[in-house]
Amino acid sequence: MHDLQQAVQFIDLSAVSVIFLFVVGFIGGLVSGFIGSGGAFVLTPGMMSLGVSGTVAVASNMCHKFPKAMVGAFKRYKYGQVDIKLGLIMAASAVVGVQVGIRIQNLVLAAWGQAGSNLYVSLSFVLVLIVVGGYVFYDAWKSRKSQGMDAVSFIARKLQAINLPPMIHFKRANVRISVWFTIPVGFATGMLAATIAVGGFVGVPGMIYVLGVSGFVASATELVIAFVMGLGGSINWAMHGMVDIRLTLIILAGSLLGVQLGAIGTTYVKEHMIKSVMGTIMLIVAVSRALAVPEYLGQLNLITMSPTTISWLKNLSFISMCIALLVGAVIILGATFKARREFLRIEQPQTAAVANS
Repeated sequence: MHDLQQAVQFIDLSAVSVIFLFVVGFIGGLVSGFIGSGGAFVLTPGMMSLGVSGTVAVASNMCHKFPKAMVGAFKRYKYGQVDIKLGLIMAASAVVGVQVGIRIQNLVLAAWGQAGSNLYVSLSFVLVLIVVGGYVFYDAWKSRKSQGMDAVSFIARKLQAINLPPMIHFKRANVRISVWFTIPVGFATGMLAATIAVGGFVGVPGMIYVLGVSGFVASATELVIAFVMGLGGSINWAMHGMVDIRLTLIILAGSLLGVQLGAIGTTYVKEHMIKSVMGTIMLIVAVSRALAVPEYLGQLNLITMSPTTISWLKNLSFISMCIALLVGAVIILGATFKARREFLRIEQPQTAAVANS
């Protein structure tokens, strides 16, 4: 463990990088409160674009996650969107997944060094973002065409029909399903969270398409899971000396502000908008991480590229990351303000009519 700690270097922070991290944290929190994915698919690449190692970015991100997730979960619980029972049951298997994921990260770091770890994190990001983001975006398009009336997926209907004790009824999610079908979804959520600090990529779609939970309840309940596994994972990462508390506190400051605005937005927008935001940002961030891959391949002597080309790709990766942040903020805030204005336009005449009667 000592050798691994010596291999990891924490970056120097300038005023510009602190401001950038705060903005990344704010938009990550905004996304987290809105879609319940934890926002780490914005935060981890955002830190890596500043030169933070993949392992430290994942560890520091997970460390900031649990207090932010606690705030977001409480906020959305007040809106009646959180299924506590489902969240705690899935969190139990997610914690196991986190420990397995951390073990794999340490094995990669020991075998191939920091460049290998960065490559592992980046390739995992690209693969998961393209597959999950593409499907979520397609599903959002279908949902919009059906006027937002989301039908339970074929897989979820089949699993709910299987009577495999113990069967559990989740009241808030309005789902009755075997607890055995929640375990693989929870385990995959935790393992991915420890790998790239993004468990919501599996957790939210898993609850929607495998268990049959609505998008609103799934995105809110994921915050409960994120809190539990984030707390356990942070302790484990800290014991390995991978948590940069400076990064944690900066992104946490921005996130706590953003997560509340994002949670408020879910009370006004239609369900397909949550999926659209998730899919759009995922695909843009996938491009950003893909552009960073050649640098890590070069460091491992797997390819040969000129320093100028590597520099251009790094700049394009950073620009793509900024575009993802901007697009996410514009879509969420724009949709929220537009939907709220429409809500008030309809609500005010009705309130006035009641008062006059």
